[in-house]
Amino acid sequence: MPNIRDRQLDGLRTIAVAMVLYAHFFAADGSIWGHLGVRLFFVLSGFLITRLLLEARTSARYQSATALKAFYIRRALRIFPPYFAVLALVWFVNLEGVRGTGSLKWHVLYLANYWYALRGEWTPWVLCHTWSLSIEEQFYIVWPPAILLAPRRMIGRLCVAVIACSFAYRLYWPLTGTPSLMRDLLPSASMDALAGGALLATYRERTQAWPQWMQLGWMPLAAAATVALWLRPDPMTPVLDWFIWIGSEVFPLVPLVMLVGGASLGFRSGFGRLLESSPMAATGRVSYGIYLFHPIILSLTIKAQAWIPVNVSEQGFGRLIVGSVATLALASISWHLFEKPLNGLKRHFPYVDRSHPPAAAIRELRERRPDATIYETALSRRDGDVVQTSDLQ
Repeated sequence: MPNIRDRQLDGLRTIAVAMVLYAHFFAADGSIWGHLGVRLFFVLSGFLITRLLLEARTSARYQSATALKAFYIRRALRIFPPYFAVLALVWFVNLEGVRGTGSLKWHVLYLANYWYALRGEWTPWVLCHTWSLSIEEQFYIVWPPAILLAPRRMIGRLCVAVIACSFAYRLYWPLTGTPSLMRDLLPSASMDALAGGALLATYRERTQAWPQWMQLGWMPLAAAATVALWLRPDPMTPVLDWFIWIGSEVFPLVPLVMLVGGASLGFRSGFGRLLESSPMAATGRVSYGIYLFHPIILSLTIKAQAWIPVNVSEQGFGRLIVGSVATLALASISWHLFEKPLNGLKRHFPYVDRSHPPAAAIRELRERRPDATIYETALSRRDGDVVQTSDLQ
């Protein structure tokens, strides 16, 4: 059973995926609440992955090769089975004409973000949400080796450098003319959120206190982001579009990082109790399935409109309620019957080798304590448990 800290992080996943469902099932075209939910997922992912890897490095048994192997096997067990099952289903039934687009190999190789960016259109739309999953996989290729192999003192600086490069990428766009999908879908547009979560994990190793500039600045940034999120003037010029894009992408980053940081410690308030409530935590644990399956449910729901008593053919309450309930049901079934059993196999791939006690640590204990056998057992248990933090995302 997840501890209070991880239950609240699961609750944040529920909020993130709810933003996505709202944008895709209810909101009118142009809503970016779904993209904000994805940004929250990115911060969560950067934080949790980096925390797991840093915890592995604290073990007396730590070996970079073992930890890296375990990371990729555990990620594959969690992510690949439902993802490739969805691709197989969509291709087999040719849902929304997927076969004719020629995009399958891009999705199989986790290059969907480049597929949509290069074409400048969301075709096939039933798989368009996989752009963010592709970015996560591209992040997983480079980030774990960097965290496990880089000098520990350099990890925080590395995070800051990645964030700075992402900001520079955003400032470059006014020189390119008319905005395009490429602006949002290249990895550079999302690395600031992933690295922001990673920076939070490195910062948490030193202190739980927030820097003063974040304490003073998060509310003005949140207010500015809210204005940018709601501001949609007509007509929209390229320059104005760029300013709104900056405001809605960059300004929320600090509030989102602080939200994840607060949940990682455990909010002691009504909001914290809401996050860790059973419905919120349970929904968060199946949020990957919800995100993965919801466009397929949307497509099938629209096709079944003749048998559904409410309007699901258009954005609105009918589509939101029917689509959300059906998606949650499918994600829950998938989790309990398919994903959870495979996820349980991760116990065979710990981040540290627990087959024998760490000799150097035990020698030190024996020199300091004659009754070190007790402490050897405690050390073994500690090293076995320290890196088993939930990584269900």
